[in-house]
Amino acid sequence: MAQTDTDDLVGLLEDDEESIEIPPTLPVLPVRDVVVFTHMIVPLFVGRDKSVRAVDASMSQDRFLFLATQKDATVENPKVDQIYRVGVVAKILRVLKLPDGRVKILVQGMVKGRAAAFLRNKAYFRSRVEKIPEEKMGETSMEVEALMRNVREYCEKILSMRGELTSEVNTILDGIDHPGRLADLVASNLSLKIEEAQSLLEIHEPISRLNRVNELLSREVELSTMQARIQSHVRDEISKSQKDYFLREQMRAIHRELGEVDEKTQEVEEYTRKIKKARMPKEAEKEALRQIRRLEQMHPEAGEAPMVRTYLDWLVEVPWKTSTKDALDLKKAQKILDEDHLGLEKVKERILEYLAVRKLNPGMKGPILCFVGPPGVGKTSLGQSIARAMNRKFFRMSLGGVRDEAEIRGHRRTYIGALPGRIIQGLKHCGSNNPVFMMDEIDKVGADYRGDPSSALLEALDPEQNFAFSDHYLNLSFDLSKVLFITTANMVDTIPSALLDRMELIQLSGYTTPEKVQIAKKHLIPRQMEENGLKPGQFGLSDKALDKLATEYTCEAGLRNLEREIGSLCRKVSRTIAEGKSAPGRITESGLVRYLGLPKYLPEMDQDEPQVGLATGLAWTQVGGEPLYVETSIMEGKGELVLTGQLGEVMQESARAALTWARANLDLWGGDPEFFETHDIHIHAPAGAIPKDGPSAGVAMVCALISVLTNRPLRNDVAMTGEVTIRGRVLPIGGLKEKALGALRAGIKTVIIPEKNRKELSELPAMLRRKLKFISVSRVEEILELALLPPVKPPAPANKPKKKTRAAAKKRPAKSSPPVSPV
Repeated sequence: MAQTDTDDLVGLLEDDEESIEIPPTLPVLPVRDVVVFTHMIVPLFVGRDKSVRAVDASMSQDRFLFLATQKDATVENPKVDQIYRVGVVAKILRVLKLPDGRVKILVQGMVKGRAAAFLRNKAYFRSRVEKIPEEKMGETSMEVEALMRNVREYCEKILSMRGELTSEVNTILDGIDHPGRLADLVASNLSLKIEEAQSLLEIHEPISRLNRVNELLSREVELSTMQARIQSHVRDEISKSQKDYFLREQMRAIHRELGEVDEKTQEVEEYTRKIKKARMPKEAEKEALRQIRRLEQMHPEAGEAPMVRTYLDWLVEVPWKTSTKDALDLKKAQKILDEDHLGLEKVKERILEYLAVRKLNPGMKGPILCFVGPPGVGKTSLGQSIARAMNRKFFRMSLGGVRDEAEIRGHRRTYIGALPGRIIQGLKHCGSNNPVFMMDEIDKVGADYRGDPSSALLEALDPEQNFAFSDHYLNLSFDLSKVLFITTANMVDTIPSALLDRMELIQLSGYTTPEKVQIAKKHLIPRQMEENGLKPGQFGLSDKALDKLATEYTCEAGLRNLEREIGSLCRKVSRTIAEGKSAPGRITESGLVRYLGLPKYLPEMDQDEPQVGLATGLAWTQVGGEPLYVETSIMEGKGELVLTGQLGEVMQESARAALTWARANLDLWGGDPEFFETHDIHIHAPAGAIPKDGPSAGVAMVCALISVLTNRPLRNDVAMTGEVTIRGRVLPIGGLKEKALGALRAGIKTVIIPEKNRKELSELPAMLRRKLKFISVSRVEEILELALLPPVKPPAPANKPKKKTRAAAKKRPAKSSPPVSPV
């Protein structure tokens, strides 16, 4: 803001601008960052060579200069078109040359002017200047007087808020009666942008200029008011904070005098006591004490204080050294496992082995077990029984659909709402560092842009690494070697190989019908009676009813559907009792139809009688073993092989291998070599809507093909499994127990298996070996001898060699073989 000499200004206001005589041409002094108004006295520092020469030229003549503002203040050497044309003719009052070559001048604005034409002068700018005289005012009207009074009040208000209002300023403002001069005086003391000040200078009509100044003053008043309000608010806040701090310090002093402890000190002491009680490792204790020092130095209401408190809460509540004492009584553990689960001898044996080794070597690392089996076979409940048998805490964590690595390792503390991972949360929930930790559905872990949870699990499930598991939130090492990790999966194929390598797989195949009946009596019926409010004697099932319920109303490897059916029976009985009727008591086999309707599944074989071209294979699925039927038919054509039923690539290769073996061994079944060139072969696997694939359907395809080619039916009580090669060898398969259970549920009596799977028969339950007849074979010819029956019809055209050309075959209409009964 420019400074004005008030004594000189009062005299200037009495001068008449028209009486001032100025030369026709004047040196031009471009100024930066300021617009000089008339009657304004302002000091200027002149440093540019052209500007210094312009000052020297003015001083050598009559001391007049033309002051014009640059359009861009950053330009060091402006051109003519970069200087505003309207400016002020000023007179140099004083000149002071500085040691650095610059010149300090004191100038006084005399009259407005316009640079009409710049003259050619390389030394400095020089221009013809036209004087712009101020318009004379007549008698002042009331409107103009009101406007001038409003401008004066605005000025006084602004100066008052700034604390700059003096009596001299009031005298100057009251002594000006010309609107234009008042506008120039006020404008010269306002903090205006260059563009705003220049536009104001170029308004020649005094009333219009004063109106514009009034608008700018109004805006300045609003800004000053808001600024004053903000400053007042800040001062109040600072005062309040200082007051609060002072009062808080006084309270601390008073508490100390009374022997009491304030809240902050009490909080710090409480955390310190908890840290000692937690028995942390040295690294964790050091970090916890560091966080306490930070909390002690913080303001209680600081934004970071709650984050530090939450972190300290987790550190002191995580069970660093807290463990439960293992129950190492093997007989008691065996009793508990037998009470909770029927069968599952291999799993029970593995748990008892772990307890035995734990008894002899207390410092051993916990194993990583993986229970693999169909849904409903008791994988999760088995984990609970293991925890009960070992007297350990149990925690279950579901991994199905988990895609974020932070679910396992936790979030960094820099994130809002950060928490440790699910593993640390589970340990805190259990309150011990050696629980039975079950991770369900490990085969369904996903991955996306947030990370790969399966990779994060590698550290937790590796006995060689998990003694120093690092959670992102704690940022400290935690020992997981004492935790007994148990994972569950329905299938192994989708588990990453690196993760699978760290786990010990234990297969849970499923339950036989007698086992389901015993489990239902011991566990399912009592649980459903309790859930549905039934008392002993109000509900029961006979043995035959339970057997029929397990075989004709459900068809599964596990027990979930069986429990649902029992629950449905209990609900119907509960409704009967609630309606005031007497309870039915024990439900017999015939009573199932009344409560549950007709049976949903038939336990007998789907084939009523042996058929030509229909073989029974066995398949492994995620829900257990099932029979897989293969149908084959021949028709006249071009020798093509048609495969339907959504067969996968492996099964398609098995079908081609079966056809190759059949064509290479014509002498075994008396075929005609030209038969395959004039007939199409169609192999189908019902149901067509379900995708199928696997390496164990080859022998069934060979038998179905040879059956239709020789017109010999296949036995309907024989099921077979095994892969076949083009040389007729039968290769071993997997999932023998699941397939045997599926055959038993389907009413099969005999199962043909590869010779190399014979050693696995000793691991099957005795009931399976008793009810099923297992025959091991190593060649396809052995299976054909066991499964094919004598022909029941005249031999098919394939058995009567008849030479005919391919052209003749094309002329004859296609004739299909005798229809095959649907499966």
